[in-house]
Amino acid sequence: MTASQDAMFTRDPDDRDPDDRDPGGRDPGGRSHDVSSHDVSSGPASGARRVLDGAAAAWVSTAARLALAAVWAWAGLAKISDPAVAAQAVRAYRILPETLVKPVGYGLPFLELALALLLLAGLGTRVAAVLSGVLLLVFISGISSVWARGLTIDCGCFGGGGQVASSQTKYLQEILRDTGFLLLAAWLMWKPRSRFSADGWLAA
Repeated sequence: MTASQDAMFTRDPDDRDPDDRDPGGRDPGGRSHDVSSHDVSSGPASGARRVLDGAAAAWVSTAARLALAAVWAWAGLAKISDPAVAAQAVRAYRILPETLVKPVGYGLPFLELALALLLLAGLGTRVAAVLSGVLLLVFISGISSVWARGLTIDCGCFGGGGQVASSQTKYLQEILRDTGFLLLAAWLMWKPRSRFSADGWLAA
């Protein structure tokens, strides 16, 4: 038999039909083949990773940014129209000395509105989110403090504030609400890039 005829009857191991390979990923020659790479790359973990790292994350950040901006705008506008009441709300916590009550009560609405504008514009989003997180932690700590001390006040978070009847306190609801806002801020600290933001335009 000639060399050319011999080659016709000799099959290269790599040319074997895939059906000849065993289910474990090994062909009859004993070599292993990766049969799981496609499954791994298209599994649930990969899908979640694409959501967190892809366009979906930017849309989630946009929603979180605008929601938190609305919260601060609502809180700031409710207080700035009557700064004396805002100062009274701060006084009711019985935490700060009297010399700081008015500066905090009068200044807090402006800080909240500044955060609202930054978040609405998407400018310095991560910094605004960090400041929001710190402020929300202060609010949660203050509400927890008056609850633990048995005081009966309205938190004054969205206007009003001061002494109320014990049946009118809503400490648990207020803490849970602010914790939800804190989660929005935490997301923006982690994923500050969002749609329709000044940060994105400046980075382009």
